[in-house]
Amino acid sequence: MITQDSIEALKARLDIVDIVGSYIELKRAGSSFKAPCPFHDEKSPSFVVNPSRQSYHCFGCGVHGDGIKFVMEYEKLNYPEAIEKLAASTNFTLHYTDDTKQKKRSNLLETLRDWYQKLLEQNKTAMGYLHERGIYASSIERFGIGYAPTSPETLRFLEQRKLSTAEAIEQGAIGRGDDGRLFARFIERITFPIHSTSGAIVGFGGRTITGHQAKYVNSSQSAIFNKSRLLYAYHLAREAIYRRREIIVTEGYLDVVMLHQAGFTHAVATLGTALTAEHLPLLRKGEPKIFLAYDGDKAGRAAAFKASKLLSGSGFDGGVVLFEGGLDPADMIKSGQIEALNALLHRPIPFIEFVISEIINAYDLQDPKAKETALHENIAFLKTLSPLLQEEYRPFVASKLGISPSLIQVGHTKNMTPQPINFSHHDIWELSFIKTLLERPHIADSLLDFIDGTLLQYHGSEFESALQGRSDDPRLSALMMDDRIRTFEGDEGLRAELITFLSAHYNRELKKVTTQNTVSFDQKSYLIRQFREKIERLKRGELVPLT
Repeated sequence: MITQDSIEALKARLDIVDIVGSYIELKRAGSSFKAPCPFHDEKSPSFVVNPSRQSYHCFGCGVHGDGIKFVMEYEKLNYPEAIEKLAASTNFTLHYTDDTKQKKRSNLLETLRDWYQKLLEQNKTAMGYLHERGIYASSIERFGIGYAPTSPETLRFLEQRKLSTAEAIEQGAIGRGDDGRLFARFIERITFPIHSTSGAIVGFGGRTITGHQAKYVNSSQSAIFNKSRLLYAYHLAREAIYRRREIIVTEGYLDVVMLHQAGFTHAVATLGTALTAEHLPLLRKGEPKIFLAYDGDKAGRAAAFKASKLLSGSGFDGGVVLFEGGLDPADMIKSGQIEALNALLHRPIPFIEFVISEIINAYDLQDPKAKETALHENIAFLKTLSPLLQEEYRPFVASKLGISPSLIQVGHTKNMTPQPINFSHHDIWELSFIKTLLERPHIADSLLDFIDGTLLQYHGSEFESALQGRSDDPRLSALMMDDRIRTFEGDEGLRAELITFLSAHYNRELKKVTTQNTVSFDQKSYLIRQFREKIERLKRGELVPLT
């Protein structure tokens, strides 16, 4: 049995946003994060992750719990299995009450990394290759770059260190062939340790320098290694990504190393695979702009096209930078073209424009049938975007095709990505006020002395729904997910906004009553005095009660 102290120590180093965000795409909503619930079908996100409480709750189906409970429910694991999975992913050693069942991590991957690093220092060919590519010794150390020898040497090393064969297979360091023989997965390759977002080593990437058929190989899929959810060097780039709100995604490990070396410390790379939907939760963190820095050859353009469709359809901002003439970021840095590289990275082709242009460039527009096919393919792409973006890019598609925008009828389909509900009238102040109330429900009681739904011109019903805590109201769900609507910062900020709003309201009421002829003179005089008094008090910075 896992000791309680061990479980508590593991919990202390877990972050529920990282845990849940590695499975589903979370979107910030004030101080919390929201997403469509992964445990039941829904259109409007009602699944909320609260970092301060380290908990999740779905207002639709009622599921709730901490990070461990989420892994249990999502992966269909029991409690000990979920604990062990989280411990493995964070490189944490668990302790057990029964010593015979002790499952301490052997630090196998860390041991291999250290050994590979020592072997690199002794291998002139490997060191020569790295130096020829322009990589500094400091970068070799920072990224933990090493060298894997022949298969028998690796197997002998594991045996000498008395490292578990079963664990080595489980963690992707070695494999077993159809004939039952063991073999090392990394043979005569420069090695690049791959880390989880928490910084724990979860596998390796390896580049051949002796002509193996596969240029790059990665660790095999395991409980702790999923190449479709990992980005190389993310643990090193994370701080810069959050600070700059930008992330450079490249195709290769060496590109990342060289970019960091040149000061572009917000660079990462996919692990020999295309960018997938499983990468999106990680890319979403910190809400950065995404810059795809890909090769300009046929394969690079195809990868950039696929990634741009995925990112634009998922609402990401950013663009594509293609490197022509066989160059890549590493080549430019080695040749001292850092300023030119920086200029390129700050002039990306926006994702949507890139996709539209690539679609059109694939067809001969002199052929009417091909032109028509290009039109239909572009319309299908536009349908993956929001209605506003569809409208904005219709003229762009028309100009590229040389046709009238009226020919581009996007319309709506049932398979369109769900978009935020369009309110009948977007009065930004009222919506911001309601969103603030939703995020800080504890302020409701103190506000009701000064404002109620009758004072709101456009969204009184949404205000009342928020007061009643109706989490099933789709208008409120849409509002929480609508990034155009900001909340008011702090109590003083809210107070100042409320004073401004009430001043405008009572000035309107004063103007109305002065022109009314349906009330008596005495009643009109009374109302005018009341409104003027409230306006004067508001000018002095006082909040005035409704009655």
